[in-house]
Amino acid sequence: MASGPEKNRQLLKRLLEKPGNGNCADCGAADPEWASYTLGVFVCHSCSGLHRNIAQISKVKSVLLDPWSSSEIEFMDSMGNNAVKAKYELIVPAFYHCPTYNDCLLLRDQWIRAKYERKEFMCVEKQEAYSAGYREGFLWKRGRDNGQYLSRKFILSEHEGVLKYFNKHDAREPKAIMSINTVNATFQPTKIGTSHGMQITYLKDNSTRNIFVYHEDGKEIVDWFNAIRGARFHYLQVAFPGASDSELLPKLTRIYIQEGYMEKTGPKHTEGFKKRWFTMDDRRLMYFKDPLDAYARGEVFIGSKENSYTVLPGLPPNIQGYHWQFGITIVTPDRKFLLACETEKDQRDWMAAFQTVINRPMLPQEYAVEAYFKHKP
Repeated sequence: MASGPEKNRQLLKRLLEKPGNGNCADCGAADPEWASYTLGVFVCHSCSGLHRNIAQISKVKSVLLDPWSSSEIEFMDSMGNNAVKAKYELIVPAFYHCPTYNDCLLLRDQWIRAKYERKEFMCVEKQEAYSAGYREGFLWKRGRDNGQYLSRKFILSEHEGVLKYFNKHDAREPKAIMSINTVNATFQPTKIGTSHGMQITYLKDNSTRNIFVYHEDGKEIVDWFNAIRGARFHYLQVAFPGASDSELLPKLTRIYIQEGYMEKTGPKHTEGFKKRWFTMDDRRLMYFKDPLDAYARGEVFIGSKENSYTVLPGLPPNIQGYHWQFGITIVTPDRKFLLACETEKDQRDWMAAFQTVINRPMLPQEYAVEAYFKHKP
C-alpha cells in the first residue's frame, strides 16, 4: 500500500488529468507542475512565481516535490482550472489581451493580478480604465533626438478616433495626433531596456513613426495597452460591420513578425553594406540606424508570390562589401533587395518570416499600400 504522502501525490497527479487542468490556468502552458492551494488552480513554474507576488491571496506548492495534506487535495479536487476560470474570468472584454506563455512577464503578472487580486473580470465597473473609450494620463516618453525620457500627457479618445500627446502639461495643441486606424502598441522590454517599455507606432503621411513609452506602475501601462486595443476594436467594428470578433481580434495589436540586425546595400548594389536594425511589421520591412529611432531610414513593401515577390537564400555573384556571410535576396517586381545576416540561424529565421508573408495572398487594401510604395517620392 502506498504511504500517505505517496498516495496524496498519486491523487494529485490524477487531478492533473481532469479537463482544464492539463494546461496552466493563467498562460495556457502545457503540463503545469505547480498549484495554488488557496485558489485551487494548477499553474506552470513561471506563473507560480507571479502568484508569489500576491501571496496574501495565492499560496503555491510544487505538485511533485512538496508534501500535500488530504484536505488540500480535496480542495483542489473541488475547484480545478475550469471552475476557477469560470469564476474569475466571468466577464473579460473581447478586446482584452489574455496573455499566453509567449507574452512578456509584465502582461502575465498584470493578468494574474487583474484576475485574482483586483477581481476585474467579476465586475464591469472595475474595467473602467480600459473600457470607457476615453483615457488620459502621463507616460514617460523617449525624446526623439536626445533619447531622454520625459513625462508627457497622453489622451486616448475613441470618440475623436485618436491617441495624442502633449509636450507641455498645459499645452493646448498636441505634439502628435495618431489615428486609431493606424495605431499599434506592443511591449518591447528587451529593446527599450525596461520591463514596462511599450512601443507605439502609427502612420504619418503613410510612413511609420515610432514612439517609446513606459510607466513605473505595471497596471497603468497595461491599462493603456488594453485601452488602445479597446479603441481599435470599436473602430474596426464600425469599419467592418460584417466581420466577426474572431476576424477583428488579431488586428487589434500586432507583435512584429521578426526584428534584428542585418546588413543592406543600396539600389545600385555597388554601395558598401551597412548594418541596420530591421523590423518586419505585417508587409512592411523597415530599417533603422538604431532600434529606438523614431523614423525608419527606409521601408520595403513585401507582397505575395502571385504578384512576383520571392525570397532567395544567398546573394548574386560578384557582390562585394558585406561582412556577414549569410545572404538573402528579396525579389520584388521593381528591384532586388540584398541583405546579409550574421549567423545561419538569423538567415533561416528571416527567410521563414519573409516566406510566410509572401505565401499569404494580398488583401484588397494591401494593393493600395503597394501602389503607394511604388510611387513614393
